[in-house]
Amino acid sequence: MGTVIAVVALLFVLLVVLGAYATVKAVGAAKRAADRTITQARRTVEDHTLRAKSFVQIGPAGELAQLRLKLRTSMRATQDALHAGVAEDESLKESLGLFERLSAHGHELDDELRRLESEPDRATLAERLPGLRERTERIVKSADSLRWAARDRARRFAEDDLDSLSTQIDVEAGALRHWTTEEAPATTPPPWPEAPAAEAPAAQQTWPDSPQQRTAEEPTRPAITPPDPRPAYPWQKKPRPESTT
Repeated sequence: MGTVIAVVALLFVLLVVLGAYATVKAVGAAKRAADRTITQARRTVEDHTLRAKSFVQIGPAGELAQLRLKLRTSMRATQDALHAGVAEDESLKESLGLFERLSAHGHELDDELRRLESEPDRATLAERLPGLRERTERIVKSADSLRWAARDRARRFAEDDLDSLSTQIDVEAGALRHWTTEEAPATTPPPWPEAPAAEAPAAQQTWPDSPQQRTAEEPTRPAITPPDPRPAYPWQKKPRPESTT
């Protein structure tokens, strides 16, 4: 009885631990999903705000908004492209590591540009704009280079796979249409028999000859064959000689 109670208690403890673990995992997943949603919403709002500032504001403030928008758009597109490609091509891990280093410089520049948006000294801000513009162009150019290289690599792999697939399909199509590639045996009709050499009329004749032809061809025979002498028997009378008178 004590053993049964111990087993039941152990099972209960295991169920409680598993339930707590599942609850923690679910809460963590929900928190991460909420954080991603909040971050995405904040990013979307900030991007729309920067786009509006770049159109509405003029001078250094408007140019700062344009630089931030350009930087964020390029870095986000490159990050999405590399993360999507590394799942299929592990050679992009090195490119992803380079992007993370570049991303650190991008975040630093974006923070600096955001702080300068509230700078009251417009003259000093105008003096620093060329340097900020150059840094932004360098980071954007590097990010674009990584992104297009990853896309070109994926496109090249897709083209190679398509070429290989097309070759296999051509081979299979040729095998399915084998009756069109094999030469059919020549069906030459048999030649007509040559005309036989001229033979004697008798050899060629298939119908009986007419009496005239037989008469002309056969030797002349007497019409009536004289009968052989009749045998004489002893009881027969001798014929009397005919009277001359």
